[in-house]
Amino acid sequence: MTTAQAVGAVSREAAEWYAIDWQTIHRNVRRLQVRIVQATKESRWGRVRALQHLLTHSYSGKVLAVRRVTENNGNHPRCGPRNLGHA
Repeated sequence: MTTAQAVGAVSREAAEWYAIDWQTIHRNVRRLQVRIVQATKESRWGRVRALQHLLTHSYSGKVLAVRRVTENNGNHPRCGPRNLGHA
């Protein structure tokens, strides 16, 4: 006979999720986005690629992306079910 055991990791991760300082996360992502725009305007394509890599691999970028997907309040992306790919 097997019994289900509660795993402690889920509650700890939930506590960590709600302890995130979202203002700092937004500030970090926004700062990187501004740097990407500036590098694009200056046609510094190597810098653009490096900053894009930094944004997509940073903790702030990942956490904010997950939050935007999981806390979506019914908003659909541009090519979502409502538009069926019509831009």
